[in-house]
Amino acid sequence: MKKILMLLVALPLMAQAVERVIPLGGDVTEIAWALGAGDTLVARDTTSTWPAEVMKLPNVGYVRQLNAEGILSLRPTLVLASAQVQPSQVLDRLSENHVNVVTVPGGYSLASIAKKVDVIADALGKKEQGAMLRKQLDDEIATLPKQPLNKRVLFILSHGGMGAMVAGQQTAADGAIRAAGLTNAMQGFENYRGLSQEGIIASQPDLVVISADGVKSMGGEENLWKLPGLAQTPAGRNKQVHIIDDIALSGFSVRTPQALQDLRAKAESLP
Repeated sequence: MKKILMLLVALPLMAQAVERVIPLGGDVTEIAWALGAGDTLVARDTTSTWPAEVMKLPNVGYVRQLNAEGILSLRPTLVLASAQVQPSQVLDRLSENHVNVVTVPGGYSLASIAKKVDVIADALGKKEQGAMLRKQLDDEIATLPKQPLNKRVLFILSHGGMGAMVAGQQTAADGAIRAAGLTNAMQGFENYRGLSQEGIIASQPDLVVISADGVKSMGGEENLWKLPGLAQTPAGRNKQVHIIDDIALSGFSVRTPQALQDLRAKAESLP
């Protein structure tokens, strides 16, 4: 009887020990890690690059181009899926193979961070850690400037193999710019669209925001200023650029409050 009781007590610990978690989405991975679940992660997607330790994990591919077989080969017990995961049939296939799939809500506002933390903490059985993380993030968000600043920001998206694009409304970049109390220089359209000389000149940005990977894909910052029309804007004339970690700023995750502080500070330093 004593051995049976000891086994029953040990069962929850054994179940926890064999938990194998795959977070899909850089924001999801960061939150899972911040909640102390790093030792349960068995893979990552391409957008998950922080903290540096996750780079040692197997890569299951880009979050919008996933393959169910590759994920299943790693024998996950829990998949935390960003709202960006595509194709959606991949998640259906995982569920059919008895994997616990939890979809993490998206959103382009500071309020979405708390929702993500709650869902992920609940799925990981870390509600207490979730409450602590939310408090920490709420405190950081509370320090963000409340007054708008009359500065126009142009967010440029550039990846290898594709032309430069600019962020309009209903994008994570637009949400981040507004959360910092700034104005998106690109108005009148949603999502991303190709960069045009006329559009850049008309937008008259004071500051260009681009990811470090974007600058690299252009071959260096000097090539950024060669984009059509940019030299004819305040940002171009003054060479004002803020180079970011894309997930940190627009992922609306644990690093976003600090990234917004940095963006606002850069805007406030402009002539």
